[in-house]
Amino acid sequence: MQKSDLPEPWLRGTLNDVPAVQRAVLHALELAREDLERWCDGLSDEELHARPGGIAPVAFHLRHIARSIDRLLTYAEGNQLSAEQISVMKAEMDSRGSRNELMAELMVAIAKSGKRIRAFTEQQMQEERHVGKKQLPTSVGGLLVHVADHTQRHVGQAITTAKIVVAQR
Repeated sequence: MQKSDLPEPWLRGTLNDVPAVQRAVLHALELAREDLERWCDGLSDEELHARPGGIAPVAFHLRHIARSIDRLLTYAEGNQLSAEQISVMKAEMDSRGSRNELMAELMVAIAKSGKRIRAFTEQQMQEERHVGKKQLPTSVGGLLVHVADHTQRHVGQAITTAKIVVAQR
């Protein structure tokens, strides 16, 4: 059975040993990985960097997903961003990078995030955290849920851009 024939990850009965919040986030990341592999598979490097109508290219979304997952989990772990994380954040619109490089960065980020997400306990979900320079208040659970919804938002934008690029061939 091919991945495209399977139900979405959250309907596969997997990760039952993981608490509900973390399981939902892990399923969302698994779906993101599968969707991006599917929709970016036939795109050339040039197409990944195309900006039809001036919108952000697929390459931006791939980089942003990978790097924002890391940043959000850094906050969830109770830390502030490092100088390196801030530097790479500022370079997300960079027009360099091959399809293989971009997808590799994304796959590594998703794989590494799994261990980090699983490290949280159910009891930690309500722990207070603070985000960014303004130290905006949230919780561990809020940050983990945002990992899922933010990732899915950018997956949708990447897929839409990929469809436009393919239609313009």
